[in-house]
Order: sequence, then structure tokens, then C-alpha cells
Amino acid sequence: MSEIEVQLKKGVLGLCVLALLSRRNSYAYEIASRMADAVDMGEGTIYPLMRRMQKDGLVSTYLEESPSGPPRKYYAITEAGQTRLAAQISEWRGFTAAVDELITGDAPTATAPEATGEPANVQEGESSHDAS
Repeated sequence: MSEIEVQLKKGVLGLCVLALLSRRNSYAYEIASRMADAVDMGEGTIYPLMRRMQKDGLVSTYLEESPSGPPRKYYAITEAGQTRLAAQISEWRGFTAAVDELITGDAPTATAPEATGEPANVQEGESSHDAS
């Protein structure tokens, strides 16, 4: 996995967890399994994140009996978590739109040669005023 892929996944992990919990309450192993399936994120990264999100008041927990063993700790998104999720979705959409524009070349740039008065054949770091 490339370094950029690792960093991107780490950066959106909280957003993804909050999005999952906004649909329904869940326990950490189930969240980890869904994340592993969707974005190939390791199970071990979920547990510290869930503790941090609980400490930050973004999620609450409760125990529920399990049909296959001890009670499970379920996570539920809080009102603060809903607020954070909405803000992060907005930021994510703006960020991905800007990146899409950059990689597809669809957005006009303010520093295009025509906008600066520089000839189009001048390379970065050079000046059109340099003597040849």
C-alpha cells in the first residue's frame, strides 16, 4: 500500500465510522469488518479510534447481550457526533471536488500564463525577462 493511500485512509477513518454509526448502532468488531471490506483498513486501528471518539463525546456506548458469547459494547453516534459528521462530510466533498478539478484539469487556475501575462512557454522558476 502506498504512503498516500495509508494517509488518506487514516484521514477519513473517523468520517467513515461516524457515517456508519449514523445509519445504525454497531459494535467495534462489526465496524472494523465493514471498514476492512470497504477500504481495506485493519481491525487494530478501529479500537483506539473508538476510545478516542467516545472520550471526545462523538459516540456513546451501551452493552447488549450477544447470542454468541459475552455482551457486546455497542456504539451510538451522539448529537456532537452528528454535528461533526455533517462538518466532515462538507469538508470531504469540498476537498474531493478540488482534487478532482486539479487532476482532471477542469478548473481554470488564477495563475495560468494568460492570467499573469507570462508567455505560455516559460517554465516554472524561469522568468520571461531572463536574457538568453
